[in-house]
Amino acid sequence: MPPVLLLNLDEIDLNNVAYDADAIEKVNPHRFEMRQLDTIVYLDAENDVILGYKDVGENEFWVRGHIPGRPLMPGVLMVEAAAQMASFFAKVVSGEERFFGFGGIENVKFRGQVAPGQRFYLLGKFLEKRPRRFKMAAQGIVDNKLVFDGTVIGMPM
Repeated sequence: MPPVLLLNLDEIDLNNVAYDADAIEKVNPHRFEMRQLDTIVYLDAENDVILGYKDVGENEFWVRGHIPGRPLMPGVLMVEAAAQMASFFAKVVSGEERFFGFGGIENVKFRGQVAPGQRFYLLGKFLEKRPRRFKMAAQGIVDNKLVFDGTVIGMPM
């Protein structure tokens, strides 16, 4: 049985833009094909929750080869998108200037697919915030279906 969603999406305006791509790029250094986060829809620092998305395009660098004739977003990129959102959230909430690097993942499960033309929503909730490390529960949603969940660990570098 899949876990309960970290946020009730029915209570959030999914068309809201709290931070657009330009604002995200002022915080996160990822550019070009490695930028896996387009928009932050909702950020609640008091309750440690965030919601963002990536619009998966037809011309993503992986489409041609993963998998020919039936392109699927690689799971590692789903996790990377969650890590980018976690890093953004950690920096915005903490005011930390240093880059937050990927420290690890725990209990990741892939439960569905993400294909070109779909909006890949990312939900996050901090489980732990320390000066030298954070942990964020992360979930990926497509068409109201949970496609992955797990925990992202990050640390300032």
